[in-house]
Amino acid sequence: MAVGAPHLVLAANSWIVPGAAWMSTSNTKIDAHGGMVLQRGDTFYWIGQAASHSVQPYMYTSTNLLDWAPAKNPQNSIQWMWRPKLAKPNGSFWIYGQVDRNVQALKSTTINDNYALAGSKVTLPPNAYTYSDTGMFQDDDGTWYLLTSADHNNVQINRINSDGSIGSRVNVLAKGAYEAPGMFKADGIYYLIVSGKTGWRSNPNSVFWASSLTGSWNGPAGIAPEAEKTYNSQNTFELTVKGSSRTTYVYMGDSWDSKGGESSNYVWLPMVVDKGSKKVTLEYHAQWKLDVKTGEVSTPKLKRRFEAEHAEIVGRAAVADCETCLSKRGVHQITSDSAITFRNVTGLGGRQWVQFHYQVANRAAGEAHVFVNDEPAVNISALNHRAGYHGVVPIELELREGDVNTITFGMSGRDDAGIVLDGIEVIED
Repeated sequence: MAVGAPHLVLAANSWIVPGAAWMSTSNTKIDAHGGMVLQRGDTFYWIGQAASHSVQPYMYTSTNLLDWAPAKNPQNSIQWMWRPKLAKPNGSFWIYGQVDRNVQALKSTTINDNYALAGSKVTLPPNAYTYSDTGMFQDDDGTWYLLTSADHNNVQINRINSDGSIGSRVNVLAKGAYEAPGMFKADGIYYLIVSGKTGWRSNPNSVFWASSLTGSWNGPAGIAPEAEKTYNSQNTFELTVKGSSRTTYVYMGDSWDSKGGESSNYVWLPMVVDKGSKKVTLEYHAQWKLDVKTGEVSTPKLKRRFEAEHAEIVGRAAVADCETCLSKRGVHQITSDSAITFRNVTGLGGRQWVQFHYQVANRAAGEAHVFVNDEPAVNISALNHRAGYHGVVPIELELREGDVNTITFGMSGRDDAGIVLDGIEVIED
């Protein structure tokens, strides 16, 4: 299948891939954690904390939610601002973030540059407790609200005044130890998504709902299978995209490394909202994209599959029955002396997504790695934090044009990792 160069330029950013390293248009890894996306006209602005720059607020811009260009960074000389959020309560643009466990505001006349300190740090009520995480929500009437989680396990919602100051508290959630709040509104119902408090380790995030912003909260309920731990992520923001065909609600989560550092990745997924039961469910896709004009979600349709049972196998690995595998056969007993090699893999020439279909029974015991052609081995989990958490793990590889590529799958660690390889699929659209 011959494909021209223009297609290949776009291929690297043709999909949102939950858990995978996400590169900017400058070929640098996007570093904007604990943040949010604000749409202004046809442009989306993604702000977050940059671990690689002393936790400064960093911003990226996009028109399609796929290709993100770095803005004029840094926004300000301020450092150690956690979970920055954007708002426009008046003629200026404002950034609100956590500094020294208090709220610090920054202000600018333009959305993507020249932010300056706006007043002193603010300690939020009640009783002078300090807080950790931030969320942001704009209601239908244009009013902005800052969401915060406090040390005493209250998630509170404060109005942002028209002058940019933090106003009165309008509601509070005091039903457990929650943080990382985010909120969206669908069909007149307010949905509040929160994370448990487990540090940088992921946990099953929960949703509450209320019929009014000042009303009582119902819940909690899970938003994903409990064992998935929110697909190895923590909530940071819910983005609403109103298209010509449908409105799509997008969960934005951080897939943290062990220290919340720059190797952390992102998990973005569309959400399904059940109007009757008020249930919110993350719709998991290994790769997906959103048409920002129509609001429609799509997934890869053109794939070339290679079955593991037909690959070249060395070591103790062996083909056996596999109920969850596509062909009902897979490669089992994969140990550190095993190698499963797929030959004559067709590539388009350049960076290309390859989906690895495999399961890991004990993620703590071992990790999978891959060799491509004559390149050194790469740990799959270093390229995608979903490795070992889900049966389909896409990673971006450098493939040569034509059916001349060799991809070898192996593992490192203890023999009881229980890795079973189903096959690989090369994405061609």
